[in-house]
Amino acid sequence: MGFVDLHSHVLAGIDDGAPDLTTSLAMLEALAGLGFTEVCATPHQKVGQYLPSADQIRQAFADVGAARRPSMPALHLAAENMWDDVFFERSHRDAVPSYDGGPAFLFELRPPQLPVGIFDHLFRLRTAGKVPVLAHPERYEPLWGDDALAERLADSCAFVVDLPAIAGYHGKRESKMARHLLERGLVRAAATDCHTPGDVKQAAEGLAWIEKKLGARAVARLCETNPRAILGGHLPD
Repeated sequence: MGFVDLHSHVLAGIDDGAPDLTTSLAMLEALAGLGFTEVCATPHQKVGQYLPSADQIRQAFADVGAARRPSMPALHLAAENMWDDVFFERSHRDAVPSYDGGPAFLFELRPPQLPVGIFDHLFRLRTAGKVPVLAHPERYEPLWGDDALAERLADSCAFVVDLPAIAGYHGKRESKMARHLLERGLVRAAATDCHTPGDVKQAAEGLAWIEKKLGARAVARLCETNPRAILGGHLPD
């Protein structure tokens, strides 16, 4: 069936990802070459930096969808939601942008510290039937060297590491943490978080590391089986 990318910035002109439609299509072509048959567009929703409207996102999604060739991955729509005031307000009224409007949603944190009350809020979201999916957990400094905290957070949401980070492109400390989380079995999926066609080449190196160190079954679990479960509204074991 092919890989599923849960985190990408392939929509043109709405955040720090693809600047134009030509780049969007180049990214999709590169992802297809890496074995991805489905790609989730996750534009930023981040106060003070990138907060495109729902209409802007839908239009950008439609533009890419109309231009993609049949050989390119199918597209899903979601968002990368920063845990900020807008996210918090939306979460209380069940309006957080999610994967295809389903129960699973992607969120990110600010690296220096975990938000106050995050575990209580994640518990409320889980009991409401939501599936929180945490982008690039390797970046969050409070988890560095604190396995107990990482395990507690991984029990509350699905960790999705960045493939380029595994290969060392996002910093030495982040690379070490991404690999550590994988080796401890705390990661439920791996994604490209691609912003450019070059990021896809970096992701290929991350995939190669997983296959070499953890085996082909781990690649299938992290890039195919578990992402499909998440899109279906389930938190994989």
